[in-house]
Amino acid sequence: MDAKVTWQKGMTFSGTAGTGFTVPLGAHPDVGGANDGFRPMELMAVSLAGCTAMDVISILVKKRQDISGFEVDVQAGQSSEHPRVFIHAVIEYNITGHNLDEAAILRALELSATRYCPAQGMLARVMPIELKYNIYEGENQNQRKLVRSGGYSPQLTA
Repeated sequence: MDAKVTWQKGMTFSGTAGTGFTVPLGAHPDVGGANDGFRPMELMAVSLAGCTAMDVISILVKKRQDISGFEVDVQAGQSSEHPRVFIHAVIEYNITGHNLDEAAILRALELSATRYCPAQGMLARVMPIELKYNIYEGENQNQRKLVRSGGYSPQLTA
């Protein structure tokens, strides 16, 4: 995989990779930026969320789950000293649908964490990652009811 960033001005860059899509990168004004793009570490968190989200939704669709809404939130803690690396992450899956099977959701989380998601596999080697899930019954975020919450730990399963 190849990736490239091109300097625009100040602390503004554009990033691209083999797909040809472009993403803006920027920095906070405190470090000379113009607040005009993603911070590189934000992109790492988005990458983690996106990677596992694509796995989980794909698996749940194959398991014929009736999903009406799906979000993955990542909260990544950073060290207080430079280079401000991630030291812990919590991935929270919010799944909305009708008569969702908790066992199917747990299996999808397991497969993403242990087999399919390279971002999660890579980051889990250097920091703890906690997985949480919320299952909602309903049509969308505005019309849903929490049915069950829980956590999943790949280390606890055989």
